[in-house]
Amino acid sequence: MATKLGFSVLVISLFSLYSSTLSSSVASDDLDWWCNKTPYPEPCKYFMKQNPNHFHPKHNSEFRKLAIDLAIQRALTAQSHNKWLGSKCRNEKEKAAWADCLNLYENTITQLNHTIDPNRKCTDYDVQTWLSTALTNLETCRAGFVELGVSDFMLPLMSNNVSKLICNTLALSNGSSAALPQTYQDGFPSWVTAGDRKLLQSSSPAVNLVVAQDGSGNYRTIKQALDEAAKRSGSGRFVIHIKSGIYRENLEIGNKMKNIMLVGDGLRNTIITGSRSVRGGSTTFNSATVAVTGEGFIARGITFRNTAGPENHQAVALRSGSDLSVFYRCGFEGYQDTLYAHSQRQFYKECYIYGTVDFIFGNAAVAFQNCMIYARRPMDKQKNTITAQGRTDPNQNTGISIHNSRVMAASDLKPVLSSFKTYLGRPWKKYSRTVFLQTYLDSLVDPAGWLEWDGDFALSTLYYGCKILAC
Repeated sequence: MATKLGFSVLVISLFSLYSSTLSSSVASDDLDWWCNKTPYPEPCKYFMKQNPNHFHPKHNSEFRKLAIDLAIQRALTAQSHNKWLGSKCRNEKEKAAWADCLNLYENTITQLNHTIDPNRKCTDYDVQTWLSTALTNLETCRAGFVELGVSDFMLPLMSNNVSKLICNTLALSNGSSAALPQTYQDGFPSWVTAGDRKLLQSSSPAVNLVVAQDGSGNYRTIKQALDEAAKRSGSGRFVIHIKSGIYRENLEIGNKMKNIMLVGDGLRNTIITGSRSVRGGSTTFNSATVAVTGEGFIARGITFRNTAGPENHQAVALRSGSDLSVFYRCGFEGYQDTLYAHSQRQFYKECYIYGTVDFIFGNAAVAFQNCMIYARRPMDKQKNTITAQGRTDPNQNTGISIHNSRVMAASDLKPVLSSFKTYLGRPWKKYSRTVFLQTYLDSLVDPAGWLEWDGDFALSTLYYGCKILAC
């Protein structure tokens, strides 16, 4: 395995509308002039001038701060409006999509606030990550109504310009210094601390709580242990050991639960399982057996499973929007949409991933290293697609990188291999970005490699790359 792999592989073909020297050469201080340089000048002009405290910026950095402040103000207004719309929901599907949006708008406001928090020492790359996440959240909100077939009534009522304003802030970011090279230490990204690397590799890490179904631990359910962890003071690393067993629980580890680590007894022994699905009435976002957004999440030696089956369409085993999260020697089992790498920076090492349609998907900056990727038998007339990357804006710093891994047929696909085609991925969104590096592709992968999404959609804007070890 390579001792160094730049995490900037994730930032494939990052575009920027501004050079780092733009602001120094600008003499004009007119808001219209500045807004005309953004992808969406009209909402920029309108809302900037509605703000009684607005001023005329003289530098790019001043205008960027104004643009972020404006996006925060409009997101807060939208969130307040969306809460009021809850009583307008006509059925359970509308209510499910609406509830997701409340969650996603709240997280968007959190991400935007991160970018201006004076107590956070952040780089341009950090800011670009959080802005990318904020935009992804709002796209996910919209998608929930569409996939449940209820976009005709509530979605127009929730219409606002927040996504466009966030796109403007992304375009204003300093792309020339955003893609900082990052190295690996002891097999993990350099942002994984020495203490966390020790926890990941220790055979008997020190733990704070133990979960055991037989009563030999502090709690019998993982939910009880997480509730206890939420009461702790501070946000230091908190380790929960989950003993062998099949835990039938749907779990959410939210924004306020930072630096949680779940340690199982091995991916074949500690299993967390659920069966939510889109056909069962959930959104893709809320179908996850385990969902995590708390920063710095780590999982080791656990399988995340969704048993809804291929006939129930989108059914997520794990959804992660946890920044700087790590999954080590974990399993992810499902069919369509197994592993939702939703947003932020994520790293997966020595994991096993099973699925059929778009089973590694989302809009995170995510790397998979030394993983085993298994395509399963899909429904009749379906095609397997391993990835579906969801980048919607050219200035997001997101993408999927699969390195030094293996793509194989699962046991249920092998006997019928000639009946189903398997592709490396397809472009879920306009600026889809995916690379396979030094990865073994077994004979199940179609020689074409990649599959179209819908005609020529995204074919001129995507970036797909493949440097394989063997076929």
